[in-house]
Amino acid sequence: MRLQSFGRFALLSAVSFLPLSALYAQSSAQPSTSEEPAALGDVIIVTAQKLEQVETDVPITISAVSGAQIEELGVTDLDELSSYVPGLNIQEQSANNPGIVIRGVTSDSGSAQQGPRVTLYYNGVDISRSRGSYQAIYDLERVEVIKGPQATLFGTASAVGAISLVSAKPRPGFAAEVTGGYGNFDQTLLSGFVNAGSDTFGIRVAAEWRTRDGYVRNLAERQEEDLYSQDQLGTRVSLRWRPTDQTLVDLVGTYDRQRNGGTPFISGRLPAFAGAPGGSDNAFEPANLGGSPFSAQALGDDQLGLDRDVYDANLTIEHQFGESFTFTTVNGYREFDSAEVFDADGSAAPFLEFAEIAEGWQASHEGRFTYVDPAWRAAFGWNFFREDGVQNVPFSTEEGLFLQCLTSLATPSPLIPGIPCVAPDGSVPASGVTELLTGGAATAIPYTSVFENRGRNDSYSIFADVTAIPADAIELTAGVRLLIEERRSAFFADVPASVITGSPLIPGQVDTGGEAFEDEQSFSAVLPRFNALYRLTPEINLYGTVSKGRRSPVVQIAAAQVLGAPTQIVPEETVWNYEGGVKGQTGMFGGSLSVFYQQYDGFQVSVVQSDGTSRTESAGSASNLGAEAEITADLAPWLGLFLNGAYIDAKIDEDEAFSGAFSGARFRLQPKYQASGGITIDAPVASGMRFFATPSFTYRSKLFFELPNSELLSQDDVFLVNARAGVSFADERFEIAGFIRNAFDEEYLLDAGNTGGAFGIPTFIPAEPRLYGIQLTARVGG
Repeated sequence: MRLQSFGRFALLSAVSFLPLSALYAQSSAQPSTSEEPAALGDVIIVTAQKLEQVETDVPITISAVSGAQIEELGVTDLDELSSYVPGLNIQEQSANNPGIVIRGVTSDSGSAQQGPRVTLYYNGVDISRSRGSYQAIYDLERVEVIKGPQATLFGTASAVGAISLVSAKPRPGFAAEVTGGYGNFDQTLLSGFVNAGSDTFGIRVAAEWRTRDGYVRNLAERQEEDLYSQDQLGTRVSLRWRPTDQTLVDLVGTYDRQRNGGTPFISGRLPAFAGAPGGSDNAFEPANLGGSPFSAQALGDDQLGLDRDVYDANLTIEHQFGESFTFTTVNGYREFDSAEVFDADGSAAPFLEFAEIAEGWQASHEGRFTYVDPAWRAAFGWNFFREDGVQNVPFSTEEGLFLQCLTSLATPSPLIPGIPCVAPDGSVPASGVTELLTGGAATAIPYTSVFENRGRNDSYSIFADVTAIPADAIELTAGVRLLIEERRSAFFADVPASVITGSPLIPGQVDTGGEAFEDEQSFSAVLPRFNALYRLTPEINLYGTVSKGRRSPVVQIAAAQVLGAPTQIVPEETVWNYEGGVKGQTGMFGGSLSVFYQQYDGFQVSVVQSDGTSRTESAGSASNLGAEAEITADLAPWLGLFLNGAYIDAKIDEDEAFSGAFSGARFRLQPKYQASGGITIDAPVASGMRFFATPSFTYRSKLFFELPNSELLSQDDVFLVNARAGVSFADERFEIAGFIRNAFDEEYLLDAGNTGGAFGIPTFIPAEPRLYGIQLTARVGG
């Protein structure tokens, strides 16, 4: 950390107490068909255990953030929000490729053959598939981050935890809000909602449209946009029907669209212009990602960037039989279609030009009976989940240039000595190699190949939880999920021979001869959890939990299987989580502290292959010791402070015989330390006028982007300062607010390595620079 960053960190830490989660008063855990759980003053009601409960009454570690808190912080995406949640890190390389990390374990694979490790839920429906999971966070009721394996509550993908997004539902009466904003990099924002309803029926329509110029300048003439430009639209229609006092029906339809500019994969070895600094410092200079003149035909578009559409519908019906017995069914359908063109070599040379075309759909149904009385609670249910997906990856290059660049960068023997792939001034001398090799017969020989993996996964499960309350101060919970999975995988590749060499250009790529190789396997599992809650005082609860998580086995079919090897079954990854903590409120302070230990068997890692693909391998055992803390302080009616932090020591166990290069490596994308904090001010300044402000900071220590760990592919500690402030007037009917993120314009990396790393030319992606702007809001109704 730079000296000035450390000084700012120490100063803000000295005036902050502790955090963002809602951890407050006591409440009985009664199911209800009343209004959707929401922030009630300082209390956030959560449904992590499929019951409406105050967070302090839930014997697991939860960070819950209300929609109002999201607005106060001025965050616009889940990756920004994750900086304020201990134990959570989200890396948004693009909307098509988010990496979600809970307590050190990353879920970001785009392969249709692999299962996720972290469950992302939207209104109770699993949306965890990586390429279809990005979800804008406008008009949310709350976000719940549930730590530790929660298979009985959130299904098998919650091997280490779950993120539950709950959208705002229709309410009685009329209300509307519209916000417009403008900022640097030509940022524009238009968002809002309209709500109309009665006690019987309601409708709520919400939308958000964000645009922004790219913050990485692209010098390439054939590219129309700078890199990391943004154009995304989200719309949501929610219907609520209450035909009787005992029945509640919610139907939500959502559409998300991204038309974003290219991801800035910037080479550390190949210069973009004369005097480029080299190494990871290149990431903070203009790029020269020209794509390929053959991209339109080979990759589907000659422009770098992402086109992505997601359609989602979910239906929840809840019926209450008397005061104690409730039946709930949650049903969902989600479909996504994305195409992303990217320059994997990070230079002006049309060397490694790729696209990723991901399509898929998923459908789920869950039914659940719940019983609650003062002596015990119980839940029993079933779940069916099906997903069908395809990941298609076309590759484009020019043959002579590819051979020259590959041999000059990855070997000591260039194909033609003296001709660099990219010259120090950013020009591309290798573009003339084909003419030299063919004696002038050809100036360019376009080459394209494609590989595709497919997956169809069905899971059937039943689950049950029982909580005994032998005394007012004690709750004991036991639960289990019984699971059967049917996983089908397929692999297809169209890899023509090179005109120049007579063999595939990329080493390791093989052709399937027009055939798709398939295999199918079935698996089963038993996943338990045990929890205890002890009310030490009316304000403070102690809790403990033991739970088992599992990442599904992988039925892996790739190039090796085409060459005659059998299908590889990568064994399941299992984790036992042991955890204890305290949460509650006393006086002006509220907070929580948890300590956990996790033991993994069959820890799965993704290994990049020489052909640019990745495959899953088992790295043996791993362990994770950590602690998380959150505290808030209400110092005055108009002044609050928050701070949170986490220590997470997540490593693959040292076992050279089994895990080789991974032995002793830290989990990727997980800092050992992270913290955030700030103050909230909301004070009247005149009749009908209020001043509000939320200055805050986020900090994370060093992290590694890849396994095995490499100093080159790492990021030192990062300290950022953010703020949002403004005034509301006319009794909060109007509001003007300014925001700033990364106020000191810190330069740091979002990612490193990537596809280029497989060819010996790792690329680097810069994180957001300073962003600031102003927003105007108008409201009617309440």
